Amino acid sequence: MDDLGPAIVDDADGGRYGHAAITLHWLTVLLLIGSFTLGLSMVGLPFGRQKLQWYAWHKWIGISVFLVTCLRLAWRAFRGAPAPLAAMPPWQRRASVLVHGALYGLLLVIPLSGWVYSSSTGVQVVYLGLFPLPDVVPKDRALARALLALHLTLNFTLFSLVCVHTAAALKHHFIDRDTVLTRMLPPWRSVIQGKGTR
Repeated sequence: MDDLGPAIVDDADGGRYGHAAITLHWLTVLLLIGSFTLGLSMVGLPFGRQKLQWYAWHKWIGISVFLVTCLRLAWRAFRGAPAPLAAMPPWQRRASVLVHGALYGLLLVIPLSGWVYSSSTGVQVVYLGLFPLPDVVPKDRALARALLALHLTLNFTLFSLVCVHTAAALKHHFIDRDTVLTRMLPPWRSVIQGKGTR
């Protein structure tokens, strides 16, 4: 075992996620909260320095989400993930696989769609103000409108799936009383999480 990624322990509840997987999951949550908050707030701002800065932060967060998601997928491929709970019905297992797959896909595609959209407006993305990303398409107003619509649709789809994902986790915790939620909580939450009971 190591501090970053302890081996997943198999038990009757399917095991817990390792420290690295838990950390990357909640880092993604924080980044998404920041991205959604900025995305909804910056549109209504008058054109000026603050609006441009918030747009830049929004782009930086998007690229960070993409990088963290790549790291999560690499870590998952390397270390694996806990097995589904034995008592979980087959349809819930299938739904979980589909939702998780869609979430990972959107976390990769949405930042890319934002990058392409920014390129189509003629505004280069400079990650963290230090690393300029190449423009992947020429400036094109009609293309920019289409890409903006796509970016917004993908984001609303992601928000909807996050709500479904959250509702399912809460349902497992408060109604099914199993360990689906608690095995993704940080280790220091063990004092309040206890063991789920069925």
